[in-house]
Amino acid sequence: MLDVPFLPFCILLGILGLVCVAFVSAWCQYWRGGFAWDGSTQMFNWHPVLMVTGMVVLYGAASLVYRLPASWSGPKLPWKVLHGSLALAAFTLAVLGLVAVFRFHNAHGTPNMYSLHSWLGLATILLFSCQWLAGFSTFLLPWAPAWLRGLYKPVHLFFGSTILLLAVASCVSGINEKLFFSLKDGPAQYKLLPAEAVFANTLGLLILLFGVLVLGALARPSWKRPDADASDSRQ
Repeated sequence: MLDVPFLPFCILLGILGLVCVAFVSAWCQYWRGGFAWDGSTQMFNWHPVLMVTGMVVLYGAASLVYRLPASWSGPKLPWKVLHGSLALAAFTLAVLGLVAVFRFHNAHGTPNMYSLHSWLGLATILLFSCQWLAGFSTFLLPWAPAWLRGLYKPVHLFFGSTILLLAVASCVSGINEKLFFSLKDGPAQYKLLPAEAVFANTLGLLILLFGVLVLGALARPSWKRPDADASDSRQ
């Protein structure tokens, strides 16, 4: 990777995350009719907004907490709380996003959980919930011994990156599926690349770029906490 300082990179990534949220909100507002919470099509529009905001942007921010230079010294507990809180906020938004889509489906007699997007998305949420509970029990509660923390830490890191990858895949497949269902004449119009398709495809690329940059930051050795291989300190 290019030798880019972390803080400018982090600012650029934050701007990109805000652009992703702005794009998905604009798509649902301008082309899909806005927002509501009444079981209508407008209620469904909360689903992509909440999922992109929670499972991609907030979750990506939570993943990078320990890359902040300020977290490299002093007690870990405040950074653990911040990391866990951001992840919990992401999970809360994701649950609300699931409520929106299930309520919309039930109100319109649409079957649930029949597409690859739905299977992938639900698997991501379930894996995320297990990851958060295991991390909370191991790293925040005081009863976990140091050897257990050291044993679980690489597993936690691996699944953290995996969940972000799955979240990006879920969002991109969901955008494509929504275009097929929403455009007049479906795939026949999609292949003509109308303005909505161009905008939504661009959103998908922005989400993919955000995920790739977060994973690249996590993999960069010089941005890792210097004591990453040391035993976890007791709080």
